[in-house]
Amino acid sequence: MYFNSKLIFQEYELWRLVTNFFFFGSLGVDFVFHMFFLSRYCRMLEEGSFQGRSCDFFYMLLFGGALLTAFAPFVNVQFLGTSLTFMMVYVWGRRNASTQMSFLGLFNFTAPYLPWVLLIFSTLIGSQPITDALGMIAGHAYYFLKDVYPEMTGREPLKTPAIVCALFGTRRRLVDTNGVQTRAARRARRDAVAAVEGAVGAPRELNE
Repeated sequence: MYFNSKLIFQEYELWRLVTNFFFFGSLGVDFVFHMFFLSRYCRMLEEGSFQGRSCDFFYMLLFGGALLTAFAPFVNVQFLGTSLTFMMVYVWGRRNASTQMSFLGLFNFTAPYLPWVLLIFSTLIGSQPITDALGMIAGHAYYFLKDVYPEMTGREPLKTPAIVCALFGTRRRLVDTNGVQTRAARRARRDAVAAVEGAVGAPRELNE
């Protein structure tokens, strides 16, 4: 069940690429801690920036899982479920930057700092910080490539493939995760405006 690159690539036990994401440790404080944040922030992402966009949510998880799997052999991590949880926490925090939060009523902070607060707390209760840190790295990579880089360059390297959307019975939207028009949407809007202007301009020329 655990991730082992030797068994995967030499013994072809390919199921380990998936099963390692479903183990969160033995029952204890750390297990309850990660289960709570998995259920909470997975739901908040689905009901928030991914509402009605299951294919995009799945593609985010697919990207995060692939990136974490690529990191795993170099950091000797056997289970990546907690890392994927922290990835979702990181993405939610970034997309809700103005949300005020409180940790156990001790101090207040804004949502982007939530992963760091949880990382410190998780370390204090005995969890391995490297697994949570990997999730934050994957989350930052997704956030940058999906939200920041397109705004800087107009390119969308993490656009959900049409085949993934087809699996969920949905079409790719022309609006990104933050409700900002994509380049395709802007291009479609310009074409529509040009068509209207051409239709309006034609009778005017005939009258002249």
